[in-house]
Amino acid sequence: MFVEPAGLPEVLRGRTLVMGIVNVTPDSFSDGGRYLEVDAAIAHAHHLIDDGADLVDVGGESTRPGATRLDPADEMSRVVPVVRALADAGVPVSIDTMNAATAAATVDAGALIVNDVSGGLADPAMLHTVAELDVPFVCMHWRGHADRMNDLAVYDDVVEEVYAELAARIEACDRAGVALERLVLDPGIGFAKDAHHNWALLHHLDRLTALGQPILIGSSRKRFLGSVLADPSTGEPRPTDERDVATAAVSAIAARDGAWAVRVHDAAMSRDAVAVGTAWRQG
Repeated sequence: MFVEPAGLPEVLRGRTLVMGIVNVTPDSFSDGGRYLEVDAAIAHAHHLIDDGADLVDVGGESTRPGATRLDPADEMSRVVPVVRALADAGVPVSIDTMNAATAAATVDAGALIVNDVSGGLADPAMLHTVAELDVPFVCMHWRGHADRMNDLAVYDDVVEEVYAELAARIEACDRAGVALERLVLDPGIGFAKDAHHNWALLHHLDRLTALGQPILIGSSRKRFLGSVLADPSTGEPRPTDERDVATAAVSAIAARDGAWAVRVHDAAMSRDAVAVGTAWRQG
């Protein structure tokens, strides 16, 4: 079943969206450093839109495994100029941040969505801030910061535990005044999860959609895809920038299963994949 959040313009409604990734960082796992300069980030965002992205997700802090935290002031100096320039040019923008101050500053600059990989757990002010901003909020399943999340990938039943922990975040958002019709859930593929955990969550996406909220899937170029594509003779994972076809396959199936959006590095492949998955879902 396809569910979408309230509060988005009509042009972003009625279909599974392709969310293009713009990392304004020196150290993201796939493209760190390529778009750190404001002009490079803006140009890349426009390239993603030209390739079929419906919106772009701008982030200034890497959340790759082992990454260290960034001061919010430094984060804002990276992302606010990019968000403002894109919004002024009519590009729909989501802000990828764990900091309430950054969320507020970028929504003021024109961001339409707040995407928090910590689900409001990293900054105690985030949920109340998002409630006041009254914009769609992506709440991801999260167990801890990047420097320790690999140690937290311990589950007896990953599907049921992620379901329960996301249900708890729905309750926390509701208590904080976040409008549930604007709440999106993200199962946190690759965050405090090993490869078999990721595959189990994708296989049982229907269990998560049963929570009744729109679902965002962010699997793009992640390690579990590199592992399934490993060289059969050496066992070496497929290089990061050679995982876009596999990412598109996930995008197609996510669209078929009713995901609201897929978050990807390559927009063109996932645009086509989402079209196929949507047609499949609609029959």
